[in-house]
Amino acid sequence: MSNTAEQTEQDILLADHSNGIYRLTLNRPAKYNALSTEMLNALQSAIENTPTEARVVVIAANGKAFCAGHDLKQMRGKPEQQYYQQLFDQCGHIMKMLLGLPQPVIAQIQGMATAAGCQLVANCDLAVAVNTAKFAVSGINVGLFCSVPSVPLSRNLSRKRAFEMLMTGDFISADKAVDWGLLNASVEPDELESTVNALCEKIKSKPAVAIGLGKELYYKQLELPLVQAYQHASDTMACNMMEEDTSEGIDAFIGKRKPNW
Repeated sequence: MSNTAEQTEQDILLADHSNGIYRLTLNRPAKYNALSTEMLNALQSAIENTPTEARVVVIAANGKAFCAGHDLKQMRGKPEQQYYQQLFDQCGHIMKMLLGLPQPVIAQIQGMATAAGCQLVANCDLAVAVNTAKFAVSGINVGLFCSVPSVPLSRNLSRKRAFEMLMTGDFISADKAVDWGLLNASVEPDELESTVNALCEKIKSKPAVAIGLGKELYYKQLELPLVQAYQHASDTMACNMMEEDTSEGIDAFIGKRKPNW
């Protein structure tokens, strides 16, 4: 393998950890950051190696597009069902890994997100985009229903909104994506990074144990019947009350002082 090829593979996903923020940047701009096998492998490895001391994970991208979904040209080069099964299994596994992280994951979207790229946005815990970004699950336009992307999409949007996107493949604007529940915020391009950083700082100011317990509980209770959801929430809250940071936080509130976490 040439040095150029090695450098390309190393740079396909940039990872940086500083000040409690673990930033993963999709860096395949010439291919609209498509999720090739190499990109998926890099993402999986980076998530597996999330620093324990990180408080927030940010997924960003370089170039005009945030992510155009799977690399269709690469996929057509290997027309084997077993290969496709492994590809989509891996993609689903990565999405579940992100949900399983104790750290909140924020999508920082600077451009278009389609198909599995839109899935990645929907799968992140929080998402902020520039107001010029557009979103679509467009597989249906080439005869491929976005089955895997439908999982997080249908858990973010109302059923009819998600079904509309999946069946038409039409783009929606960033403002509409906020209205429909795909995004938390749509901002001017020059405000994207500062908005995400401010969100990171707010999360970092809270105790890590409460954030981790809260994220795990939030997603688990959504899938439980009401009675079990309340029971699991009660159990989690009782455990949370026994944490030192929680005692400090309550004592600080009562004493009208800042908590010492």
